[in-house]
Amino acid sequence: MNSFFVKIFGRLSREYYFRQLFFSAIITALLYFTMSKQIPVISLAMMGINTALYPYSRFVYESIINFIVGDNIFILNGFLMIIMKCITMALCYIFAILIAPVGLTCLFFRGNK
Repeated sequence: MNSFFVKIFGRLSREYYFRQLFFSAIITALLYFTMSKQIPVISLAMMGINTALYPYSRFVYESIINFIVGDNIFILNGFLMIIMKCITMALCYIFAILIAPVGLTCLFFRGNK
């Protein structure tokens, strides 16, 4: 049973995992402080789940983008790139509960090879 969890949750590098967890904590803090004083318990629970699953949903997003773009380099406006990055981070956070199972499944099957 322990190897099952290692195959799934231990496949992302520590640096990548903690960097993505840091960004998800920032998004959670922004949401928490912009909400009203009385936050429903279900919202707090969803924010906690999304924070925990965000690194895996971001892994799915970056894998898809890497597959589409490949090794190409795009020269864009830096401000526009940061705006797009924030939008994709917010979308990955919001839909983490739906996207992350795909990433966890991919990581599980990668671990079996």
